[in-house]
Amino acid sequence: MAESVYKVIELVGTSTESWEKAAAAAVARANESLRDLRIAEVSEMDMVIENGAVTAYRAKVKVSFKYAGAE
Repeated sequence: MAESVYKVIELVGTSTESWEKAAAAAVARANESLRDLRIAEVSEMDMVIENGAVTAYRAKVKVSFKYAGAE
């Protein structure tokens, strides 16, 4: 088996509906410019509160992808 190297970046996705949609938004955006996405890990979740109401969900996501030129 060939050795591989992966790079990990951290993104924050947002949604007005849910944490799941916030995390999915981060992965979808990463997929637009990165190749060979492998793993996504939600490391933190929080909410934006305005006037006592939740207005947005935020998910901090660590995304790994195969590092080009590593093989």
